[in-house]
Amino acid sequence: MNEETYTIAENVLKPCDPKLLFKILDNMQEVVMVLDVNTKIVYVNKIYSKILGVPVDKIMGRRLDEIEPKSIAIETLRTGVPTHGRRDFLFSVGIDTVGSAAPIIEDDKIVGCICIFSNVSELVKLDKELQRTKELANYFRDQLNEREKLPQSFKEYIGENKQLRETLNLAAKVARTDSTVLILGESGVGKGVLAGAIHNSSSRKDRHLIKVNCAAIPENLLESELFGYDEGAFSGAKKGGKLGKFELAQYGTIFLDEIGDMSLGMQAKLLRVLQEREIERVGGNKTIKLDIRVIAATNCNLESMVEKGTFRRDLYYRLNIVPIHLPPLRERKDDIPLIADKFLELFSEKAGEKLTLSWQVTKILQKYKWPGNIRELQNVLEHASIVRTGTQIEVQHLPEHLRPAESEVRPVPSKPHDLKEAVANIEREMIMTALAESNNNRSNAIKALGISRRAFYEKLQRYKIDT
Repeated sequence: MNEETYTIAENVLKPCDPKLLFKILDNMQEVVMVLDVNTKIVYVNKIYSKILGVPVDKIMGRRLDEIEPKSIAIETLRTGVPTHGRRDFLFSVGIDTVGSAAPIIEDDKIVGCICIFSNVSELVKLDKELQRTKELANYFRDQLNEREKLPQSFKEYIGENKQLRETLNLAAKVARTDSTVLILGESGVGKGVLAGAIHNSSSRKDRHLIKVNCAAIPENLLESELFGYDEGAFSGAKKGGKLGKFELAQYGTIFLDEIGDMSLGMQAKLLRVLQEREIERVGGNKTIKLDIRVIAATNCNLESMVEKGTFRRDLYYRLNIVPIHLPPLRERKDDIPLIADKFLELFSEKAGEKLTLSWQVTKILQKYKWPGNIRELQNVLEHASIVRTGTQIEVQHLPEHLRPAESEVRPVPSKPHDLKEAVANIEREMIMTALAESNNNRSNAIKALGISRRAFYEKLQRYKIDT
């Protein structure tokens, strides 16, 4: 303000009642606060009560350093340096503000401070939603890119095995609740597929399912990956900070795979999330409430780890509310033909022609122990579908470790008149193997053999097979 303008303003205000100044301040839409040198609040305008929800008479005369010790007004009063357009969070009332503060100086001494600020909580909320949307878009873009690199897998569980059906029935019941779920099983049994099925059958199915492989993220990055971080939290932290996977899963489900690989320190932090349903970002001091469902999975024996002291007992009990055990493939060999058919459908679609398995290959697949479970079966069939020479996958198309030794291969009869007997022997052996592998379940044996029910019973009678 130049000297001429200042003189005009002084002439206009001088003859007026001093109350005019307070009337002007009370009509402002921003909060105006004046402090004395001891941080005592000596004035606030009327809008203060509307914006902060605190009556003016309750705040007058109180010391701001006892209410908001980290506010910009306190900082300005102590340093004498004005601040302008700075964001501030008022912990006492839980709102975000943007404002300016300037020292009041008389005779070169700071005698007080004036602060003007506005409530920007709604804008901050919208900004966070926008950031969350961007982070989710980036997350799902990365997931899409990852899917394009990997072979397509089946969309739902395939099989009629009794143990598996009991497991899936339990999972279906749990899905209708909001309880924490712990999925146990060896690598490759489809724990991630089951987690997706639980989420998609829950009340949160219209929200996001965020997947985190705890074993794939370095220990020093896992905390910021899960909890996010504020700007300046560490060297290399991006401007504006970053939302963690827990915030991305807000109102939805987070799937923590390979939970047994978490360090004890991270286990303690996860326990707090499960107990309090809240987090703090790395480098931040603001508590963020969570409304999420947690599904965890591991191929480790957590009970054994608890006894050894490598897994927290209290966390184990928090996770183990509804444990779901997925059986390994070697315990559900009766499902192998069904699962193999599903994979062959996918590979047939890629090849543009229908692929089938020879009966010898089916027999080998059912005898093998499958340490890699369903994932290994998928890889074996994909290998065979690539190296095959026709539409039927034969023994020689399997990976070398699955092919039988030369001594195990049945010799072909040398005399033509042995053919009928040889075929009968093979048929009888195949039927008996199918019955053994299906625990004498005739319907499953018929399905595995690929023949009609009538033909099956005729052969039982012909070969005098007693079941």
